[in-house]
Amino acid sequence: MDIASKNRVGRTGVEVTTLGFGATLIGNFMQPLTDAEARAMVDQAWGLGVRYFDTAALYGHGLSEYRLGHALYERPRDAYSLLTKVGRVLKPAARGTFDSGLWVDPAPMSVTYDYSYDGIMRSAEDAMQRLMTDHIEMVLVHDVDAYTHGAEAQRGYFEQAVTDGFRALEKLRDEGVVQAIGFGVNESDVLLEAMQRTDSDVLLLAGRYTLLEQDPIDDLFPLCRERGASVILGGVYNSGILATGPRDGAKFNYSPAPREVLDRAARLETICRRYDIPLAAAALQFAAAHPVVASVCIGSRRPEQQAQTAEYASLAVPSALWEEMQAEGLIREDAPLPGDERSAS
Repeated sequence: MDIASKNRVGRTGVEVTTLGFGATLIGNFMQPLTDAEARAMVDQAWGLGVRYFDTAALYGHGLSEYRLGHALYERPRDAYSLLTKVGRVLKPAARGTFDSGLWVDPAPMSVTYDYSYDGIMRSAEDAMQRLMTDHIEMVLVHDVDAYTHGAEAQRGYFEQAVTDGFRALEKLRDEGVVQAIGFGVNESDVLLEAMQRTDSDVLLLAGRYTLLEQDPIDDLFPLCRERGASVILGGVYNSGILATGPRDGAKFNYSPAPREVLDRAARLETICRRYDIPLAAAALQFAAAHPVVASVCIGSRRPEQQAQTAEYASLAVPSALWEEMQAEGLIREDAPLPGDERSAS
């Protein structure tokens, strides 16, 4: 897996590197980073060959976009691709007067969901200001899923996004301000319906295509191939367990992993150990192997973590490892594997 190799996003002219820089953590997710530390992470990613950078208004209430924009400002604009996500409008607010969620010392901005045409347009325009750019390669409607809104409210937000807000992205695409548009959520069924009902170029799917979960092979991925759309994957470690292994307190979908998940991860790890391959390396390379996947987006908190990700991506994984995982029923028989012809088709 060559992290610096570039793949085209759907039928657009956008190109992304196989490994993307996830800018969640430079928005002070759960722990604060200084501006200098955030800048160092972006600089290191650039040095490793990464040229796709992924952020959102949510991340630190605009802080991630602001930091990323400043870190990339002096670099040639045509040398990299940006992705941000819209559907939240930020408004200045005094610190301590708004719910900052999992963001530690975020920007002094309150967040309001707004998936209307005007809300999406304002969200995109504000993002360009924070990113200090006159265009953004990819813009996605963010978090119109049940995980974010609850099952009852989700339907209303989704309908507003599909029938009203998405028109704003189409206008920006028609004007050339944006090249690729779509949706970014944690639930493959939501993305499936979004793809069925809109002219999306790219989808960002977090946590649903991994060594532990491969259901998108049934419907979402075939539809994307049929429509000529690409998928970017986040959460390929299922929020932790495929990076740490099945340890006490290991996270799955941002919560303590249930016993059946711990057991399955343990079986995967046992096979990896037989070939002296870290479980995280196998998880990363497996996710990147599907032909609809243009990039795998990884967020790192420290330089050594980011360097390790690059090392894991370049490890030579024996084909026998993948074959054993399939023989044990841990990887679906129809899942493309790294190095086989299905992953390149």
